[in-house]
Amino acid sequence: MSRKKLHRFEHNQNAHNVIERGKELYTQIKGKWNSVFFQNQNPLVLELACGKGEYTVGLGKNFPDKNFIGIDIKGDRIARGSKNAENLNLTNVAFLRTGIQFLDEFFEVDEVDEIWLIHPDPQPRDKEEKRRLTNQRFLDIYKIYLKNEGMFHLKTDSAFLYEYSLEVIKNDPALEILDYTDDLYNSPLNEEHFEIKTHYEKLFVEKGSTIHYIKAKHIKKAP
Repeated sequence: MSRKKLHRFEHNQNAHNVIERGKELYTQIKGKWNSVFFQNQNPLVLELACGKGEYTVGLGKNFPDKNFIGIDIKGDRIARGSKNAENLNLTNVAFLRTGIQFLDEFFEVDEVDEIWLIHPDPQPRDKEEKRRLTNQRFLDIYKIYLKNEGMFHLKTDSAFLYEYSLEVIKNDPALEILDYTDDLYNSPLNEEHFEIKTHYEKLFVEKGSTIHYIKAKHIKKAP
């Protein structure tokens, strides 16, 4: 393991804004993010598979009245986002090191106001469908934690994943598509992204890729 990675893992162990295995809050934070960690009742927003946390940090800067949690399994990536948030004194940004399949260990039903997926792996082969983060199984997981009228956002450079996700979401009666575009930068919807770009998005755009975007609302059925 490289010295840089070791340094980042050490950072995570000591950083207040990182929750990971071995830390006291790791097993105590479920349902308590606002009361225990952020110590306010502001809306709670997740970025899943956040990578280096560029979007988590960018949204945190633009929306000081919301709380943001970047979630990823890769500790060295999370450390970069954590450091950026610290350097910007963002007290409304946190990072959780875990897999998406373990969200039930950290969040209660109806605890989350928004979920963002930014450039997830499109997993284009048929045999990879079960790993696509917008397949029905994953959408059903997200809906557990999204409040009624909570928002789901997908941003991707993959035309395949965009078309696939549109179809899956349209067929889900508990999700209502509010907006979508196959060319975000030439759409009025781009204003909602505040010029926030991940490292990989910048590379995609430089190579001429078009960015696609979907925004949907969760509609919970009355009990």
